[in-house]
Amino acid sequence: VQLVESGGGLVQAGGSLRLSCAASATSLSINVMGWYRQGPGKERELVARMPSGGRTIYAEYVKGRFTISTDDAKNTMYLQMKNLKPEDTAVYYCNMIVGMRGYWGQGTLVTVSS
Repeated sequence: VQLVESGGGLVQAGGSLRLSCAASATSLSINVMGWYRQGPGKERELVARMPSGGRTIYAEYVKGRFTISTDDAKNTMYLQMKNLKPEDTAVYYCNMIVGMRGYWGQGTLVTVSS
């Protein structure tokens, strides 16, 4: 399974970005999809997690600002980010669990300037 991310970039505080994660796996075989991020000098942390047929979970620090969604026809997952803050600056990774195995994208950098 290959995951290809896009959509990162530089944005001012209060702005918006939409990240995309295109997967080579079909949606029927994906058990969990999610986004994680790793800020400068920090450990990788959960942003949002969407189990197949389950309830989406958002980290408290993005709740109400970020939205995860999918386009099954395109095997693509999105992360819509609004009201971005400088502390959202990080490399964002998409993650999918297919069967019993987890896969990661290469990461896309989001930089939020104050």
